[in-house]
Amino acid sequence: MTDGGPPLLSVENVGKTYRVRGSWFSHRTELSALQDVSFTLRRGETLGIVGESGCGKSTLARIVTSLTNPTEGVVRFEGEPLTGISTKALWRRRRDMQMIFQDPYSSLNPRMTVGEIVGEPLLNYGLASRYERREKVASLLERVGLRGEHMVKYPHEFSGGQRQRISIARALVLGPKLVVADEPVAALDVSVQAQVMNLMRDLQQDLGLACIFITHDLAMANFISNSIAVMYLGWIVEIAPADALFANPSHPYSRALLSARPSAHPSRRGSQPVPRGEPPNPINPPSGCRYRDRCRHAVELCVTQRPQLREAASGHFVACHRHDDLSLSLQKEISV
Repeated sequence: MTDGGPPLLSVENVGKTYRVRGSWFSHRTELSALQDVSFTLRRGETLGIVGESGCGKSTLARIVTSLTNPTEGVVRFEGEPLTGISTKALWRRRRDMQMIFQDPYSSLNPRMTVGEIVGEPLLNYGLASRYERREKVASLLERVGLRGEHMVKYPHEFSGGQRQRISIARALVLGPKLVVADEPVAALDVSVQAQVMNLMRDLQQDLGLACIFITHDLAMANFISNSIAVMYLGWIVEIAPADALFANPSHPYSRALLSARPSAHPSRRGSQPVPRGEPPNPINPPSGCRYRDRCRHAVELCVTQRPQLREAASGHFVACHRHDDLSLSLQKEISV
């Protein structure tokens, strides 16, 4: 449930550029990982961010949680900017924002027990006595489907799914307002993914957390998200309520992602167009619309002018020059 109040998180025209080393005979050059990314997130909402590998999803996650500073733009949490503030102020604010990383095998310190791992944030912030930490950790482990006695064990004694449950408990121990999950089930067996997804959705609803869920899988995003943002090569090309995006994908790239889902219906197998070629080099992206070289609907305007996000329907934004004349045909194709 969302509270309908002001945004908890506002991402405003955020960009991120990295300096990368060229070849032996060339100078350093720039890689634009993000450009002009904007969205808001309210308390209790879950925003799914989807796109191919390399589209900037993880960079955006690190910027939102202040692990990386943006090159341009600003991130606001409860109306206050996270950029340009003191280290002490940022440290206090990070208590409200926690991250769940993709790989449960490398994100847990192998030299620490589970109790130490989950309880460490409480120790760092001086929020509980040793006894209180132990009680809090035991309670959280039970809540994520483990047992209190697991506190004395080490990460290598657990399966991948169990390790990710430990990571979830660690993220929740400070009572955050926002959790950013960066492909949290990508490294897990398919049989375990659904269990962890169900756990995350239940916790998000029970605790009223705001969540950013990053994935390359649209079905997972639809399962857990209120809204979905589709990213391509550092840009958001479409953002909409999850149901609306699935019912009426308005950008050709969103439609291509939806068409890539497996279907049991024979008439739908391979019936939808997929992007042509491979994603372009982010160091030298196409002019205008970055998707144009792979889009069968591209026209001259797509070469010369970058499309801006505009509202195609209530709460449904799309960045496509040809949205108006393609809207009807896209609806027909996705319903075939």
